[in-house]
Amino acid sequence: MNRSNIVLAVVAAGVIGAGGYGMYALGMGRGMRMSGGPGPVAASKDSAQSAPVPTGEKKVLYWHDPMVPAQKFDKPGKSPFMDMQLVPVYASGDGGDDSAVNISPGVQQNLGIRTAEVASGSLDAAVNAVGSVAYNDREVEVVQARSNGFVEKLYVRTVLETVKKGQALAQIFVPDWIAAQEEYLSVVRMTSAAGLGALRDGAKQRMRLVGMSDDQISAVATSGKVIQRFTLVAPASGIVSELAVKEGMTIMAGAPLFRINGIKTVWVNAEIPENMSAQVRPGMMVEARTPSISGAVFKGKVAAILPEINAATRTLKARIELANPSEALVPGMFASVIFSSAARQNVLLIPSEAVIQTGARSVVMVVAGKGKFNPVEVDIGSEAGGKTEIRKGLVVGQKVVVSGQFLIDSEASLRGTATRMEDSAPSVTPATTGKPQASQPAMPATPAMPLTHRGQGKIEKIDKDAITISHGPIPDLQWGPMTMGFKIPASGIPKTLAVGTSVDFSIRATADGEYEISTIAPVAASTKSDMKSMPMDGKAMRDMRSSASGAAQ
Repeated sequence: MNRSNIVLAVVAAGVIGAGGYGMYALGMGRGMRMSGGPGPVAASKDSAQSAPVPTGEKKVLYWHDPMVPAQKFDKPGKSPFMDMQLVPVYASGDGGDDSAVNISPGVQQNLGIRTAEVASGSLDAAVNAVGSVAYNDREVEVVQARSNGFVEKLYVRTVLETVKKGQALAQIFVPDWIAAQEEYLSVVRMTSAAGLGALRDGAKQRMRLVGMSDDQISAVATSGKVIQRFTLVAPASGIVSELAVKEGMTIMAGAPLFRINGIKTVWVNAEIPENMSAQVRPGMMVEARTPSISGAVFKGKVAAILPEINAATRTLKARIELANPSEALVPGMFASVIFSSAARQNVLLIPSEAVIQTGARSVVMVVAGKGKFNPVEVDIGSEAGGKTEIRKGLVVGQKVVVSGQFLIDSEASLRGTATRMEDSAPSVTPATTGKPQASQPAMPATPAMPLTHRGQGKIEKIDKDAITISHGPIPDLQWGPMTMGFKIPASGIPKTLAVGTSVDFSIRATADGEYEISTIAPVAASTKSDMKSMPMDGKAMRDMRSSASGAAQ
């Protein structure tokens, strides 16, 4: 072949190539116009690093890094936090709240979801509580020894015996009383002595000083004889709650002998929940019932609110005084108590079972229409009769979920909804520079996804507390292929693992927002062939490592 033929061949090849490219460009342009997308654009230097903008009916609201979902970006690109591309978040397409939980009617039926309407009405502010009956400590009589002596006979021998006022308790012998009586009787016999009245008064005072009562002194004056043994009687009716003496015992001055509790009135110590303590005040009328006495209603009032909170039960104790004319109530009985107060009018009410207490706040699931549900934080007030007062967060006519709200939250978690009821991350407006806003520092957040997530990859580095793995996509977390480090668990990793080993691993989120290795093991022989098709192997893996190295520099 001569030189001219070679030149002609080269020119013909160029013409054919140009024509082929023109036909290709024309076909691409027509295809893009038929699909509603833009025409072909020139490739840029950063096109390999930017995620393609999705086309179609759905609108991209913003881009985010699934590892830091609270931070939003207004354009695609590479994440500043991880070695991966930003992921687009699309609008729902129906004009509704994109953060709502959307559940189909069939799934709603399977979850057993019931709803109720927010209504305005009156709330009976009556508070129910439980308590136990106790002695009224204001009706206690203590019988003491007023002087040294001996117990010669007991008439009441056991605790919890019922006694009446004036009933004999014990017979005692007190030597000091005998000497005082003889002195008094000697003065009485001195009928002709001057100043007899003063001496008689002095002798009576001496009998008082040794511990004799006025009744005992009168008995000596009336009989004109020395009374060697005295009988102690009950000063009031009631129950002997303490008995500290036995027959033949020596008693000392001031020693308690008997304790008698009256039972004409009793106390009920009721446990009031801390959140209802503001509704109970001293002087409130109370009705009490006890299963021990069927059908009986005991009326009384709140005597005092004890200034102490039980740290274990978070309750406040209210002391209630009840009349007990028939003496049917005895200490230790269980009692249910109703505190009566004026009803509150025109308040927002929902069923109490619709309120979810998360510990930090109260949340209800509100029906948004078209199968959507929104979690709404509310400020709750009083509760009575299965109804809860809503002070803030709802309006009349809205519908709230009464049953199945926890399953709705679970459905939201499985779908990765950003508005889980436990999510307390503040909302962040989209950045306008493609970078995180300075006023909103990027804080790792735990995604609303399953507890553990599985992936496959290759070990690049092993440190004391972390292991670096270049892995393939992890769909649960919406992660693409990347190289990143994971925390090593306290139990460590198998010693057989080394740099370059292909592994099958699972990870889980920690409290600080990082990810920790849950399980890790070499890839089985049967699955090694699958690793060859992973985007992280071969040239893609080398490109990813070089890209990560370039980003670090």
